[in-house]
Amino acid sequence: MLSFDIRSLETRAVQVGGSLEPDDPVWEEGDTRPSGPVAVTGRLSSAGEGRFYFSGRIEGSLELPCRLCLEDVTVTVQEEVHFLLAETGAEEADDPDVFLYDPSARMLDLRAAVRETWLLTAPAFVQCREDCKGLCAVCGTNLNESTCSCTPTKADTRWDALLKHQSDAH
Repeated sequence: MLSFDIRSLETRAVQVGGSLEPDDPVWEEGDTRPSGPVAVTGRLSSAGEGRFYFSGRIEGSLELPCRLCLEDVTVTVQEEVHFLLAETGAEEADDPDVFLYDPSARMLDLRAAVRETWLLTAPAFVQCREDCKGLCAVCGTNLNESTCSCTPTKADTRWDALLKHQSDAH
């Protein structure tokens, strides 16, 4: 559960234990979505008038293509998170690290904050392994799995001066 009654939060802290599903409507087009639920655990407590503090952890996984060979790679994302939630119009409203909520709301929903935290934590690019050889630029063969008989293409001659300068520096 990631939604809490604001009135009860004003008097006591609560333990958070819930998940944000990959098909939840909070996700937007173009988001790096998790491949399964994002587990959210922690503590949510009052931090003064109209403010609440979350301290906890998010954990999930996602599948991305290797940036060199395009093979799918499963990545685990685990992050300790801490954020403040404040009413819209509060003095902290301009702080990008503060999540805002409608002051007339009865429930405090953590999903948007979890989504944004996930997007900031999840990697944009992955590599299947440190020594990935990638794909042949000519025929597209995955060089981790086999070799090809393509001859390397000649680099653009406009780069020769830069390459010469680089080799002179060594």
